[in-house]
Amino acid sequence: MKKITTLVLLLTVGLINAQAFKGKGDTKINIGANIQEGGSGIQGSADFGLGENFSFGFVTSYLLGVNEYSGFYGSTQYYGEKPDFKDRFDAKFRINANLGSVINVDEKLDVYPGLSLGLKNFGGHLGGRYFFTEGFGVFTELGFPIAKYGNDDKLFYNLNNQFTFSLGASFNL
Repeated sequence: MKKITTLVLLLTVGLINAQAFKGKGDTKINIGANIQEGGSGIQGSADFGLGENFSFGFVTSYLLGVNEYSGFYGSTQYYGEKPDFKDRFDAKFRINANLGSVINVDEKLDVYPGLSLGLKNFGGHLGGRYFFTEGFGVFTELGFPIAKYGNDDKLFYNLNNQFTFSLGASFNL
């Protein structure tokens, strides 16, 4: 039993040699929960390293649990209204400044502020990834709109035009 425990410990310590962002050619995939006012859903993103501290990527989100709306919005009365697919879905192109090697706290940690251009708005985000092993870690992101598109008279206009919080798993490919 001692030999098995020792072997498992050695393998675990060997796997912990993870690095959060390696630079050019690095690929990260994030899958997690998206939490915001009026609904919650799923978020998926992919980031591709272009340089030592720069990456680009794509992020998409879909709101699963959305509150029904009953009441007046503007001069129109609604009862039990639910958003359509186009109101729940959002996709964005984004760029990140990967600062893990700059702040030099831990090579397993990457902090990345960035900008995004999406279907609903132009926005920003601040995220962080921590890798436990070479291929697996966790991430969290805060997103916010800077400039919103469209007509704010629409009932579900603010679903993808507000502050968001995301957390989940991160994978190194």
